[in-house]
Amino acid sequence: MTHPPVIWLLCDGKPGHENQSLGLAEAIERRVPCEIHRIDLSGESGVVGRHFLALRASRDLPRPDLILGAGHSTHASLWWLARKTGANSVVLMRPSLPLGCFDLCIAPAHDFPEGFERPGLVLTCGALNRVKAVVGEKSGKLILIGGPSKTHGWDGDALLEILALATDRGGWELTDSRRTPGGFLDQVRARLPGVTVFSHEETSPDWVPGKLAQAKEVWVTEDSVSMIYEALTSGARVGLLPLPRLKSGARVLNGIDRLLAEKFLTPFVEWRECQRISSPPEILREADRCAEIVLARLTPVDQHQP
Repeated sequence: MTHPPVIWLLCDGKPGHENQSLGLAEAIERRVPCEIHRIDLSGESGVVGRHFLALRASRDLPRPDLILGAGHSTHASLWWLARKTGANSVVLMRPSLPLGCFDLCIAPAHDFPEGFERPGLVLTCGALNRVKAVVGEKSGKLILIGGPSKTHGWDGDALLEILALATDRGGWELTDSRRTPGGFLDQVRARLPGVTVFSHEETSPDWVPGKLAQAKEVWVTEDSVSMIYEALTSGARVGLLPLPRLKSGARVLNGIDRLLAEKFLTPFVEWRECQRISSPPEILREADRCAEIVLARLTPVDQHQP
């Protein structure tokens, strides 16, 4: 390809989905200069409405070489825009449309528990993210708190008891998420004065990736699947804070259990015995790995084609 690739990101307004698309786009940009353009589809709820919104939003953009989309509400527009422009299409996570509608599907392995294999499917260890591993001496200590979900319940009192033990050496910073029950941060401040608390409502989207880049140790609640993989991507030692499980055998729980079995994570019960979060066997670099795959498969697009 003789020109810098032009990448369109289709966004559905969900930060977790956009985080995956940006993670891949930025990993590609670290290898070759790129033009990255974001197309926000969150203003429309129907397929037809998103179709015309995508048309209007992309009218003045340079012709894309690659279009990325994550989330079911982006799939139809991703398929249609790729056909219209001749661009390569990459869908992130298991799509609602057949895999053959896209040039490449990049999805966490837990999205395909049946072990399905095909040339256009790339399975990853967890969802892609924007975190970059920082090699070298780090000293940060970070706690990432989630909340009730489809797979987990909530026991704030038990979690506070665990945090009191896990943070007794001081120097920890803690942040919550949109799912964290109201009032929990106030309880942390009252019970754990040595922990510095930051509400997610008061931090920028780059705050957690920036803190992870400097973190030596991280505690993450078990429900926070995306934050678990972000922490492992940062190169930190990652401890797992328990929350009540609601669904045994859920796909994401199977993924966490595999991480535990392979010693990527240190569960709290193990930490309590040895007072140490163990180093993972390797740093996850899935966005970088997938960026290499995408660039190797990128089909040149004639920008001057009408």
